[in-house]
Amino acid sequence: MPGLLSRILPRDDSFFTRFIELAETVNAGALALVEMLRHYDSPAEDSQKIKQLEHKGDTLTHELITKLNQTFITPFDREDIHMLSSRIDDVLDLVDAASSRLVLYRMHTIRPGIVELAEVLQQAAARILDAVRVLEKRDHILDYCIEINRLENEADRISRDLIAGLFATEKDPVEILKWKEIIEVLETGADKAEDVANVIEAITLKSA
Repeated sequence: MPGLLSRILPRDDSFFTRFIELAETVNAGALALVEMLRHYDSPAEDSQKIKQLEHKGDTLTHELITKLNQTFITPFDREDIHMLSSRIDDVLDLVDAASSRLVLYRMHTIRPGIVELAEVLQQAAARILDAVRVLEKRDHILDYCIEINRLENEADRISRDLIAGLFATEKDPVEILKWKEIIEVLETGADKAEDVANVIEAITLKSA
């Protein structure tokens, strides 16, 4: 019966294209954050560009969920499609949250190590894009998941070192609170990237 249904109602593979577009938007946002931090000469303007990408990510995620609700036969489990789209969008939400806090808290200079942490988050976003691009054929997809897990561990290490250094060198308690939150937002972004890798790994193993 499932085979007959598949012939009568072919599955919609446009989900793969939509996931790629969403992952491209996340990666663009992470790249924009790294550039913002490297130069830091127009943070409000740079943050607004990231905000626009975050809005685009929300729209793409909404379109994916709408498409899911309108599609009878999907390329993989419906709950996995819903979870993967949400988890990818979560990464972009954290990228936007980091840039927004820099502006909201009126951070005038960037502490050493912050750019490095953002670069690790961007590398994780790039590996998400790599994995999503091969989601349909699953070529070496688990290698990308392993790399994302490694990057999350690296982000965790960097964030611990940054917070330790913050408490050791910063005397202003308000500045400590501000930077600690920004560091934790960036590290949480890497955690969310690992969540994406876990979903992709589960999807891959289900179809093995």
